[in-house]
Amino acid sequence: MSRHTLILAALGPAGTISHALAARLANEVRLLPTIGAVFEHVAAGKGDGLVPLENSEAGGVGPSLDALLTHQVFITAEICVQVRFHLAAAVGMDAVTAVYAHPQAHEQSSRLVERLDVPVVHTSSNAASAEEAARVGGGAAALTTALAAERCGLSLIARDVQDAPDNTTRFVQISKAPYTGEEATKCSLLLDPMTDRAGLLADLLTVFARREINLTRIESRPARRGLGRYVFFIDGEAGPEWGRAVAELKNLVEVKEFGCYPHLEVSGWR
Repeated sequence: MSRHTLILAALGPAGTISHALAARLANEVRLLPTIGAVFEHVAAGKGDGLVPLENSEAGGVGPSLDALLTHQVFITAEICVQVRFHLAAAVGMDAVTAVYAHPQAHEQSSRLVERLDVPVVHTSSNAASAEEAARVGGGAAALTTALAAERCGLSLIARDVQDAPDNTTRFVQISKAPYTGEEATKCSLLLDPMTDRAGLLADLLTVFARREINLTRIESRPARRGLGRYVFFIDGEAGPEWGRAVAELKNLVEVKEFGCYPHLEVSGWR
């Protein structure tokens, strides 16, 4: 795809997957310390952001889902990329005594971590994992990206250590205003039942089924109003019936719309 003339905020420090992808999509990338900070940046009207939303192995990205719940933003594009993790260190595999890893990288590369049988220290990003391993030195290793390892002077002692060879992460571009173009292929929203009753979820899904809308994701998340109370994130294929479905849902539950948006391809990603 062609590079957009925009500035994207993304999770830093330099060398994260978010950073690498944002650099493909924008002329300038502003690196922020947390996913929550990216959402705050966008909600404050300071520009667009890029965040990971879900992974084919580990499921939904908790900080992004929680931030969608609390911030007034829209999804304006989605980008799906294959994710590769490497074990990086200044020593060989036999000398590794601890692994620094982001929780998602840990979960997506759990088989290697289990074989190593050493302590795992969670970090805020894949780049931070490499930075910490380099700072600690000795037998410290990082589950990280090739770019982050290179930036920190670490060698790749095991390549492509993710559990699944087709490990894929779905990123979304978030904006203060919704997408208004004509190329939308997917729509997203949040359903908050507010109250609980038997058959409620079935009634909600029937609204889509009756209109033959194909749902591509349904994910529950704690509503933060006590144990057993949940909200539902729903993605579906865009089409003329989507708006009518949303109008009906608003008579049943609280609805927060994230908009309809296109799927973007990034050429040459590896």
